[in-house]
Amino acid sequence: MFYKTIILIFALLLLNGCQSAYYSAMEKVGTHKRDILIDRVEEATTSQEEAKEEFISALEQLSKLIAFDGGELQTQYELSKESFESSQEAAEEVSARIDAIEDVAEALFDEWRDEIEQYSNQSLKRQSERQLNTTEKRYLTVIKAMHRAEDRMSPILASLKDNMLYLKHNLNAKAIGALKGEYKVIKQDIDRLIMQMNQSIKDSQAFITALKS
Repeated sequence: MFYKTIILIFALLLLNGCQSAYYSAMEKVGTHKRDILIDRVEEATTSQEEAKEEFISALEQLSKLIAFDGGELQTQYELSKESFESSQEAAEEVSARIDAIEDVAEALFDEWRDEIEQYSNQSLKRQSERQLNTTEKRYLTVIKAMHRAEDRMSPILASLKDNMLYLKHNLNAKAIGALKGEYKVIKQDIDRLIMQMNQSIKDSQAFITALKS
């Protein structure tokens, strides 16, 4: 997952430097900005699904850790730490996917607005304007839902990181007991995150269906 995220971010950085050339090249092979937008929303939806699983896994592992009774405590700590790091990488990929969506959406809508001004037929122009307005409104619903879910991930990751640091420095039964209250708060936050992500995914799927229709 880590290397996958790095490759994605690197690719996006390259694209940011030559977006116009990239989109022009894609159009020459029959892939238009609308198609790219659909692909990127689908990819973001997949990333959100993966992030959901990683956060759920991190919560389950933390639950096992604080309920730990006997055996090798260090092993349970390492498993929890790995789950936290996987959640962090998944969150970074979701953010990268959102950035990619915003890049192509901006290019698509700018082009659309420019092309509307080229119409000589006023009836077709008005129809195109209405279609643009409807698509932009649907897009804003999607991107806002994605950002709301994205914003929920940061404080959860911060809490998980605090717990991992605390346990790293105090890996004993007393420290484990002290984190039980923290676990309840994190569970509530992750439950809300999952609800937000589910809504975001639902909005994204409706947007994709509308674009394809």
